[in-house]
Amino acid sequence: MFVLIPGVGKGVNGARRWIPLGITNFQPSELMKLSVVLFTAWYTVQRQDYLHHLLKGLAPMGAAVIAVGVLLLVTLGLVMVYSASIALPDGPKYAKYSSSHFLVRHALSIAMAFCIGIFAFKVPLKVWDRLAPAMFALAFVLLIFVLIPGVGKGVNGARRWIPLGITNFQPSELMKLSVVLFTAWYTVQRQDYLHHLLKGLAPMGAAVIAVGVLLLLQPDMGAFMVIAVIAMGLLFLGGISGKLFSALIGLAIGSFATIIIFSPFRRDRIFAYLDPWNESFAAGKAYQLTHSLMAFGRGEWFGVGLGGSVEKLHYLPEAHTDFILAVIGEELGFVGVTVVIAIFYWIVRRAFLIGRTALQLDRSFAGLVAKGIAIWIGWQAFINMGVNLGLLPTKGLTLPFVSFGGSGLMMNAVAIAILLKIDYENRILMRGGKL
Repeated sequence: MFVLIPGVGKGVNGARRWIPLGITNFQPSELMKLSVVLFTAWYTVQRQDYLHHLLKGLAPMGAAVIAVGVLLLVTLGLVMVYSASIALPDGPKYAKYSSSHFLVRHALSIAMAFCIGIFAFKVPLKVWDRLAPAMFALAFVLLIFVLIPGVGKGVNGARRWIPLGITNFQPSELMKLSVVLFTAWYTVQRQDYLHHLLKGLAPMGAAVIAVGVLLLLQPDMGAFMVIAVIAMGLLFLGGISGKLFSALIGLAIGSFATIIIFSPFRRDRIFAYLDPWNESFAAGKAYQLTHSLMAFGRGEWFGVGLGGSVEKLHYLPEAHTDFILAVIGEELGFVGVTVVIAIFYWIVRRAFLIGRTALQLDRSFAGLVAKGIAIWIGWQAFINMGVNLGLLPTKGLTLPFVSFGGSGLMMNAVAIAILLKIDYENRILMRGGKL
């Protein structure tokens, strides 16, 4: 990770592979080769009796790869946040900041997220099961607080943050995690009533609608879309009636369509998305989209090189947050974007497999939580990538693990820690142990 940080790693002939140590340079990749030999040998000996078995032999190794995948995304995010934000102090909005301001803040957020993730990993799943309703209630109260003048902080016309001195906290990120836990808990507790409208679907639907109202008042329709899909996905995986689920999908589509129709600025975004190069949109509602597409176009196959983006030079707004994938596309090209997509695919796929293993071990709550985390990360990443590539209308959603933002990083870290804990407990049970 450190070798990729500007000022720490040393580049030679266009490759950044070394860390200068005074009289010599150290190449971390050589240490990794030795480490992989030792770790794989140790793992093979420890799991000798299970090497012919997918779940007991290769699944634990896959969980380790999840951690590696997340580490790669976080490392890439640190580098790209610095690259995308280095020119921001040249403008009047961030004139008081240094060129490394966002790099330092993002690095501190990563450190905090890592510490919180370690703590979350130590918490057994049965504790998360007990805390799920309370966490949902806490997140709901915080969504109310953020709307109170003098408590919530507004940025660019949206009131989504609660200032906490050295940082700002975004309650909607906590709500995403809380919805995963609460919906999994609800599905297990109400398993016998999931085919019943009033006793099964209605209470959960009312909770999601209440959350949606609070999010739309911020406004934050992107977070509402993520939360709604998490809840619907877990209800479907939990065994909700097919007819009720179909009605739920119809209701969700109708609700979002109604919100767009009766919201002028959202309606204008849709028109701009459909014809971004129109003169009436290109300098207005489609400004971000057109410059994002130009960034991808400039990147071609292999990019213009790290730090060589032009669009980040005050052309593309929010280049270090919502549109960081466009900067990756411009500087690292099609290949770089493909690698990012592949890493997300691997993480989401492994999360679903961990959830399936938990369900096979009769751990319904743990299995649904793992699959809920997969839905959350996969759906949010899909929306962000779709917006950057012009496949979806512009929404204010960050790219998990990559974009600048403390609250998102911390909640993502907790989610991955819970996912790894589920896998850890699965392996204990598969070895015949007890939790």
